[in-house]
Amino acid sequence: MSLSRIVMRLARNPGTEFAGGDDHRGYSLTAPLTSDGHIDEAAYAKAKAQCTVRRFTPDEEATDGRLAKRGARWFFDYEADDTADDEPVHRLGDHRFAVGEYVTVADEDGRPLTYKVVEVQPA
Repeated sequence: MSLSRIVMRLARNPGTEFAGGDDHRGYSLTAPLTSDGHIDEAAYAKAKAQCTVRRFTPDEEATDGRLAKRGARWFFDYEADDTADDEPVHRLGDHRFAVGEYVTVADEDGRPLTYKVVEVQPA
């Protein structure tokens, strides 16, 4: 099993303050992918501790967390004992992580924002 490093940057989000997108906001995710670019759930189950996320923005320190799954729901978790900081990832299991694809993540206020996959490489 190998892990991939996936970088997603904030895409255009009409109707928000990020209407034009923002390359300085995003996520760096480490996760196992199948050959077609989807999250490999079997490999994830064996490597949960290595599946990490880093949220970066220009106006705060980067925040480190982990990729987590509860039932069918995937989310980014920054404090294991606090569910208030969880950021749900819309249909993560259905997303293909390939350059140019889009992923929706709910921010800390629960607002869904779209991110563009800009990099996928071996971790």
